[in-house]
Parts: sequence; C-alpha cells; structure tokens
Amino acid sequence: MQDVEAKTKEYETNFLNPLIAAQRGFIEDVIIPSTTRQRVIEDLQLLKTKEDNRPWRKHGCGPL
Repeated sequence: MQDVEAKTKEYETNFLNPLIAAQRGFIEDVIIPSTTRQRVIEDLQLLKTKEDNRPWRKHGCGPL
C-alpha cells in the first residue's frame, strides 16, 4: 500500500501543479481564481471584433 501512496505523492509533485505545466509551455498563464470572471470578460471583448479572413474556396470538400 505504501507503493501506491509513494506513487501518488510523486504524481502530485510532478504533474498536479499548474506551475510545472506553465514552465513546460503547456499553458500560457496561471490566474488567480477570483479574477477568472474578469479575465474571461476581457478576453471575450477582445475577440468580439475579430475578423477571420480566409481565402475563398471553390469546393468545401476535397476529393473523396
């Protein structure tokens, strides 16, 4: 049973920490939970005026 506890502790130390993921480049930013609502509002306002300029495509599907 100690082996399971040791492996659980090792997992928590190595992978269950957002700072480790941020250092490895898996996530862009770690934010404080109390600021989440304001952060989401600001990000959605930024995307509100975004325009997606894709080239016109003659056909929607490629050859099948």
